[in-house]
Amino acid sequence: MIKQTELAELGEFKLISRLTKNFSATHKNTVYAIGDDCAVLAKTKQAHTLITTDLLMEGIHFDLMFTPLKHLGYKAVVVNLSDIYAMNGTPEHITVSIAVSAKFTVEALEELYEGIALACKAYSVDLIGGDTSASLTGLAISITAVGTVNPKSITYRNTAKKNDLICVSGDVGAAYAGLQIMQREKTVFQQSKGAQPKLEGYEYSIQRYLKPEARADVIQNLADASIIPTAMIDVSDGVSSELLHICSQSNVGCRIYEERIPIHKNTQKIAQEFEMEAIIPALNGGEDYELLFTIPIEQHEHIKTIPDVHIIGSITEQEQGLYMISRSGSPIAIQAQGWTAFE
Repeated sequence: MIKQTELAELGEFKLISRLTKNFSATHKNTVYAIGDDCAVLAKTKQAHTLITTDLLMEGIHFDLMFTPLKHLGYKAVVVNLSDIYAMNGTPEHITVSIAVSAKFTVEALEELYEGIALACKAYSVDLIGGDTSASLTGLAISITAVGTVNPKSITYRNTAKKNDLICVSGDVGAAYAGLQIMQREKTVFQQSKGAQPKLEGYEYSIQRYLKPEARADVIQNLADASIIPTAMIDVSDGVSSELLHICSQSNVGCRIYEERIPIHKNTQKIAQEFEMEAIIPALNGGEDYELLFTIPIEQHEHIKTIPDVHIIGSITEQEQGLYMISRSGSPIAIQAQGWTAFE
């Protein structure tokens, strides 16, 4: 009898690799298929097409006890657009497919689509189609985003080089911190009938979780400064996980520095309340949708002029491994401990 493998034994990315190992591109215009934030299709000499898709499942990716449907619709679009930006591209179109159970009213779905429409307006994206289906288990949302990118400026995960600087936009860990607050208040509400959630003072982190933004501004600022990253990825699963993707696919190592990781004061406050080091959600939290990228060291002075971008380390030889240097100067091995599917 053939041994059956549990999904949790492989995890999301090893599962994808196993399921798709026998597939190869047969069309000449397939520039890049599986393995990055987007697939890349040749279009013209001046523009390639980027395609990405994400599936959000109720109970896995969102909890409707504390996620307003309008926020969910907005977020579902943004997480896809973030993938387009992570390839240094510009999103243009989306399709939206949903599966809904009978517990949802027409008005509830209209609220979901209000959020989708708001995101489309904010990022100048057109909704061009989709599908609807019944569901027995709640709500599922699948969005496909299509964008364009100049072939000369397209940025993959697998092209980081030794001595490149490692940069991250914004701050990291806030979305995870916001989720912890929402889950805590949900528990209090369930255990104490009629208890009202205490959300004052946590607005920043809650906003980062419920209504994230894709960093279109960073992509524009990099273009204005004539900076093309050597590698880039968006922070959906955590800085540690994303760094591992870049380094493993680029066959390099890295050194990042704890003191340089940008952490918002609200994230620090929440981490303290939950008795954990703020660096833990910063490295492993995920859902920040910031951009993590590398640039040639020669661009050091130029990158310092870009608002809200932080240099957190550098790329090394692969043999030197992946380490974070703590505030005390100790090297700590970087491991992917962020969100994983099937666990």
